Amino acid sequence: MFQIATLNKISRKGTSHFTDQYAITDAVEKANGILVRSHDMHSIEFSDNLLAIARAGAGVNNIPIEHCSEKGIVVFNTPGANANAVKELVLTGLLLAARNIPDAVSWTKTLSGDIGKAVEKNKSQFAGREIQGKTLGVIGLGAIGVMVANACEMLGMKVIGYDPYISLHSAHALSNTIPVVTNLDALLPKCDYLTIHVPAMEATKGMIDEARFKQMKNGVCFLNFARNTLVNEDDLLAAIEAGKVKKYVTDFPNEKVLYRSGVICLPHLGASTQEAEENCAQMAVDQMMDFLENGNITNSVNYPACNLGVCESKARILVLNRNIPAMLGKITGILADSNINISDLSNRSKGDYACTLIDVDSEVDEMELKKSLAVDGIVSVRVIPGK
Repeated sequence: MFQIATLNKISRKGTSHFTDQYAITDAVEKANGILVRSHDMHSIEFSDNLLAIARAGAGVNNIPIEHCSEKGIVVFNTPGANANAVKELVLTGLLLAARNIPDAVSWTKTLSGDIGKAVEKNKSQFAGREIQGKTLGVIGLGAIGVMVANACEMLGMKVIGYDPYISLHSAHALSNTIPVVTNLDALLPKCDYLTIHVPAMEATKGMIDEARFKQMKNGVCFLNFARNTLVNEDDLLAAIEAGKVKKYVTDFPNEKVLYRSGVICLPHLGASTQEAEENCAQMAVDQMMDFLENGNITNSVNYPACNLGVCESKARILVLNRNIPAMLGKITGILADSNINISDLSNRSKGDYACTLIDVDSEVDEMELKKSLAVDGIVSVRVIPGK
């Protein structure tokens, strides 16, 4: 029986996928798996029972990734599951800014007396511009960026994508009439609108700064539905004050930008739709179940994708280790010395860590195997019974 803890409300559409091999628990210290959305996990003590954490969403800033890697806890996320929800909100933000909708709504709520006369006299102050024919730059062409780019092209915008590391999947999904550039500095001066969709990491922190704002068109509208850390907000406010940025639309309000003229703040609504929450929950649960039952890893942020399908052999051995030379040889050599015959094997690496899945045609004593594999570089060992 696998014990699963939920640190946030997880859609029933996801948790209903659990079979009778699973039980939901409030005792995090007993959990073999944790499902989480936004709960901050950095201060949580992880027990040796914990094998996996599944984030029902894409961002994993709330999870101590390196600590999990060191303990052999596989962290999953659900890329693409909320992509359509975020795409639709980006389109909403684009139109809100282009047509000055928030200011117009706020002003309308102050009306009294002869409302019709007041509207006709004053509505011109909220006149906006149409997006058709305008140029949109999409910074980052992952699942969300591609969907935004394609949708905006269908709305009549001229779209240019930027991504120096575009994946084959994204390249195929992107409209073949949308050009992709690998030089951000060359893209910025061409765009009436810019939207950013890159992951938050050390390399992207503050990537939109004073120098980048200076390269943008005067009066540009900039949308950020990715992460607020991508933008140097002091430089942003200076760019708004100078008239370089006409509107900044963000899903990440804070005191620095919340009450500023030219800023439209939304309360982190990107994935806040029923459909997105259901999609994320289902993907998170399915990935966790496949890992716990078969050792397969899909969409992990700290360990490589590794898959041998459903375990139909006598047993399957899952080894998580540091990605250092000769580790696979050590593992297979130890199995040979233990008279364990390998029927199938998959070995993958990702950054500092690697995963090896090994199907064997005999039953394995997990405790004895762990003793044999207690060598430098091995992070964790688990034996999964066959079906």
